[in-house]
Amino acid sequence: MTYSKSSLLFSMLLFTFSALINAQEVIPDNQHLFDNFTYRQGDVYRTASGKPGPEYWQNSADYNLEATLDDKNHTVSGNVTIHYTNNSPETLDFIWLYLEQDRFTENSRGTLTTPVQGNRYNGDTEGGFELADVSAKTKTGTSTKYLITDTRMQLWLDKPLAAKGGEVDIKMNFKFKVPVEGMDRMGRLDVKDGTIYAIAQWYPRVAVFDDVVGWNTDPYLGAGEFYCEYGNYDVKITASADQTVICSGKLVNPNEVLTKTQLERWAQAEKSDETVYIIKPDEVGKPTAHVKTSGMVTWHFKMENTRDVAWAASKAFIWDAAKINLPEGKMALAQSVYPKESDGKTAWSRSTEFTKASIEFYSKTYFSFPYPNAINVAASVGGMEYPGVSFCEYKNRGAADLWDVTDHEFGHNWFPMIVGSNERRYPWMDEGFNTFINHYSTKDFNNGEFTSNQDSPRNLIQYLTNENREGIDTYPDVANSRNLAYTAYYKPAAGLYLLREYILGAERFDNAFKSYIHTWAYKHPQPNDFFNHIENVAGEDLAWFWKGWFYGNGNIDLGITEVKPYQGNYLITVENDGQIPMPVHLQIIYTDNTNENISLPVEIWQRGNSWEHLLKTTKQVQRVVLDPNKMLPDVNVLNDTWNKL
Repeated sequence: MTYSKSSLLFSMLLFTFSALINAQEVIPDNQHLFDNFTYRQGDVYRTASGKPGPEYWQNSADYNLEATLDDKNHTVSGNVTIHYTNNSPETLDFIWLYLEQDRFTENSRGTLTTPVQGNRYNGDTEGGFELADVSAKTKTGTSTKYLITDTRMQLWLDKPLAAKGGEVDIKMNFKFKVPVEGMDRMGRLDVKDGTIYAIAQWYPRVAVFDDVVGWNTDPYLGAGEFYCEYGNYDVKITASADQTVICSGKLVNPNEVLTKTQLERWAQAEKSDETVYIIKPDEVGKPTAHVKTSGMVTWHFKMENTRDVAWAASKAFIWDAAKINLPEGKMALAQSVYPKESDGKTAWSRSTEFTKASIEFYSKTYFSFPYPNAINVAASVGGMEYPGVSFCEYKNRGAADLWDVTDHEFGHNWFPMIVGSNERRYPWMDEGFNTFINHYSTKDFNNGEFTSNQDSPRNLIQYLTNENREGIDTYPDVANSRNLAYTAYYKPAAGLYLLREYILGAERFDNAFKSYIHTWAYKHPQPNDFFNHIENVAGEDLAWFWKGWFYGNGNIDLGITEVKPYQGNYLITVENDGQIPMPVHLQIIYTDNTNENISLPVEIWQRGNSWEHLLKTTKQVQRVVLDPNKMLPDVNVLNDTWNKL
């Protein structure tokens, strides 16, 4: 058969094209691992650099609260006035509020979705709000129309609330029975000298309306925590004269509720780095510990630019305090209240010391503590955070346990109290970030008195190889209760640790992380805002890491396949058998006992799952170790070392 020139040329082109296709099929690339995985482009509300945009907005809610504690019937009753401002660009026909005490009823969604065998989020079912005199008043009129669905109230307005500045005053009276079991977030505890009331989720509050989903009306089920607007609070709590009451914010009437001796001790504590008693252990239950011997006393507190307030009351409280040293010469007051059952030099008598150290470290390292007080409350709650107030396990389990829970709960003042993320949807943005900063606080405290295991992501390998594992992006109320500690706390914390210590380095990471905190303080960041901001400040495209670690269930598995002489040097072949690409850190040990470290960028894996590195040296290689500092949670460490035979 003969071929014309045109036929021959066509055949050659066809052959070349076919060869290229075959080559691509034989050697696929990994670019899909490096591509963006969510819609991360910016707009006028949130920029591509991870900052609030030129038209970013958020609504605000100021609260006036009056409450009375009935310690005979274990009830709280009161009233709330909410001054709500609509800063959004759209009019609002109604306002959604949360009624989180309604979780404690037989037919609440939270009760009906709690497993029969129970879990940490068990709650009493004989509670719930009793509401009266509900109204919403605007410039145009007043509405009393509302609809309650589970833990949400939809309050209709007489006319749509104007965009960009419309205001409404919402008022109602409320009452509820304080649960014994408050889903490990609040409740009451009987001790020898009285009952400890730890009060939270205690008033109707406005749901967040934002530019991402509009009204955030996810029900309060259990594991999912909170998402709140910022505002100013004026709180008056009335209790029997023998009760000691603490609350988020500043006590503005100390002369009316504290004795002369307590006022003197308070003044001393404000100047002391050492713990000072306000109420001593031997004074608990005695008339001299209170300004009145009978009747009722009203405690008045104020707090500005906060997303919530919580409080506690008891006849059984020992009370101590010490000053907190903040940047720029500012001060705050660390306090602790606890019963005699919690007292002891190995535990709660050190609570104020721990609180002070925790707040001082985070203020110095990340962002100055904005509140006047940080108060640790011994209660039946294992550990729960609110602005300026923490509820922690009252049982004396030793200093290390108390440090861990105290440091963790006060770390939450940064995430999510200052940086106001949506805990109900993205618990990793507060629990994980907080667990991460807890590691550095623990290392810093008292010259390393206590240990942290967060510097070894390899501790996660057993979970990461479990067939029942779940991803970080799993909703908290959906996650298996056994997995929640990993999806919300440990795995995201390990991710930040890897970013700082393995991928970016401390300086680049710290610059980006601190910038994120300062940029989004008192605002509502979304996951993409965090991703974009870290990348833009650090100057690194990290899509491969966010996708693999935060939005996937794959694992890291790097290894050394071969080390051989090559043209007077050495050729080192590394492989990626996992689903998450990572930079490669190698340590080369020579026969003369010298060594050198080599780092290969993550981009080596864009071309495939095997890479050859030319090591230029005149020395003899004795050993090569991948990840010599053992930072990576590599699920197969057996191929991480090569030894010369």
